[in-house]
Amino acid sequence: MRDGIAPFSAAEYERRIGKTRAAMEKAGIDVLFVTDPSNQAWLTGYDGWSFYVHQGVILGLEGEPVWWGRYMDSVGAGRTVWMDEVNIIGYGDHFVQSTVRHPMQDLAQHLRERGHETARIGVEMENYYYSAKAHAVLGEELPAAELVDATALVNWQRLVKSEEEIGFVRKAARISEKVIRTAIERAAPGVRKNDLVADIFHAGITGVGEDWGDYPAIVPLTPSGLDATAAHLTWNGAPMRAGEATFFELSGCYRRYHAPLCRTVFLGTPSEDMRRAEAAQMEGIAAGLEAARSGNRTCDVANAFMAVLAKHGIERQGRMGYPIGLSYPPDWGERTASIRSEDDTVLEPGMVFHFMPALWMDTWGLETTETILITEDGPAECLCDVERKLFVKE
Repeated sequence: MRDGIAPFSAAEYERRIGKTRAAMEKAGIDVLFVTDPSNQAWLTGYDGWSFYVHQGVILGLEGEPVWWGRYMDSVGAGRTVWMDEVNIIGYGDHFVQSTVRHPMQDLAQHLRERGHETARIGVEMENYYYSAKAHAVLGEELPAAELVDATALVNWQRLVKSEEEIGFVRKAARISEKVIRTAIERAAPGVRKNDLVADIFHAGITGVGEDWGDYPAIVPLTPSGLDATAAHLTWNGAPMRAGEATFFELSGCYRRYHAPLCRTVFLGTPSEDMRRAEAAQMEGIAAGLEAARSGNRTCDVANAFMAVLAKHGIERQGRMGYPIGLSYPPDWGERTASIRSEDDTVLEPGMVFHFMPALWMDTWGLETTETILITEDGPAECLCDVERKLFVKE
């Protein structure tokens, strides 16, 4: 391993490779082709804005992983991955967005050269970065191989964080505190939403002290009024108005690690309905945190929250959270377990979730969330320190 290149220790990458290979052997996979940029980074340290072209990591049952991608991006791989340079390979630009050839032809040639022509090859079929065309061409080029679905195989290995990773999430949490406080302080009638988002971006990228900020995997979600009845709207150039609630769904990011945090601001005097919903939400979050203990299940957290809402006569649908950590656009979730009533994933120390029991009602939205760490004993630890309430600015 080359020293000082990738962000984690050699022992940490050995742990990750070992866990992944054990999962490969259990699934009967000879070689894994990883296209999710979060999984690539987790295994190798690769970090670059190149996921708009075909790239990936080849992981066999022995030896170092191999990073494969566009030739010009292989230079960036040489600056970020921990493997020897012989295990960084690039394809020519004549493959890029071509109508007569495809990068998977180049990948297939490298797999053949490494003795995988008849292998059982795992690919991430349900993934933003592995296209139907890529799968078809790879299958045509390797007719004697068996392509099998290895979606989320690496993701599940990421679920329990190491101490090194938790340290990065804690740094992201300090940045999350800064960006959410910036949003709360700047929110006022007449402030254009795009100007407010510019301040949020500035706070996040500036970071905290020596801990510089990276770009988050999801842009700031900052809807107001009726727009806040929807979950995933961004911003516009309209001024904020009195009599409206705005929720801020934000995250600091440090070395690609996230700690999402949501708070809601009301400009003026909130309605009694919103105040009652706030009280129910706060009570429900406390119940969910109490249930978020090692040995319990993700559904126990969801059910604890939902039981409180039912007591208050509030109906809600959808999941209430997901694991987070290292991520690239378009999502900061890890796409494995979910905090919802039908998910029975057992909680273990070192798991980190965005506990996200937001309420989207007919005329307003109320988002109050926490990034939580499952601990050895006791309820989950909230990694961000921002008062949990509806922020009212009269």
